[in-house]
Amino acid sequence: MTNLSGKTLFVSGGSRGIGLAIAKRAAQDGANIVIAAKTKEPHPRLPGTIYTAAKEIEAAGGNALPMIVDIRFEDQVDTAIEKAVSEFGGIDILVNNASAINLSDTDSLTMKSYDLMHSINTRGTFLCSKKAIPFLKKADNPHVINLSPPLNMETRWFQNHVGYTMAKFGMSMCVLGMHSEYKRFGIAFNALWPRTAIATAAVANHLGGEAMMAKSRTPEIMADAAYVIMNKDSTQFTGNFCIDDEVLSSEGITDFIKYQVDPNLDPGDLVPDFFI
Repeated sequence: MTNLSGKTLFVSGGSRGIGLAIAKRAAQDGANIVIAAKTKEPHPRLPGTIYTAAKEIEAAGGNALPMIVDIRFEDQVDTAIEKAVSEFGGIDILVNNASAINLSDTDSLTMKSYDLMHSINTRGTFLCSKKAIPFLKKADNPHVINLSPPLNMETRWFQNHVGYTMAKFGMSMCVLGMHSEYKRFGIAFNALWPRTAIATAAVANHLGGEAMMAKSRTPEIMADAAYVIMNKDSTQFTGNFCIDDEVLSSEGITDFIKYQVDPNLDPGDLVPDFFI
């Protein structure tokens, strides 16, 4: 199997959670990681900053470039992309991980929150992809992974939080369109989504707290699945809406107990994630 030695990853929102886990998995191969995230000072409810993430990535064996980036702003993305290319010589892999969540119904959702989700999730993914593509065209085996769900156009996924669903599905629609648009350049665009809830700050703060965390899997399952995708032939594996455990199963990995927050929990009691 190939590995990510010497590859450069640009990870949006990579200071914690799934984004950081993906970065650290790639770092084990000696990859270069650009952490493009907003958190430069410790937050009372959110663990980690771009600087603590950089230390973890370097401890795992990679090279880290922490960049203060709010992906809502084109000039900040431009600066981060330029710095990444200057520092590491190019970009091989883009991970569109940064996302905002608000599960309010239509009556309760403020337009400020609506705009935030769409600016980060849909627009931010489009923007980062657009800016990285000129460099991905020059890369060997270039990949883009969007942390977004399968496009299941069913009422049940919209009815309780239509604003959030639209914003996440916007990320998936980037995969749907861009994989075909850029296939002739050999750039792979795939989506990756978890089967179950993942123990992140979003789950702790928005989706049920510690009780939900105990019934979740760890971010490492997403990191291992992303690693498999990033090592696939970009000319052959593109346009897929992947589920974490399905990706791992396809590689012969069937022991998922190790990814559970509570390894003694019956797997049937894990909380399924949205859109699955």
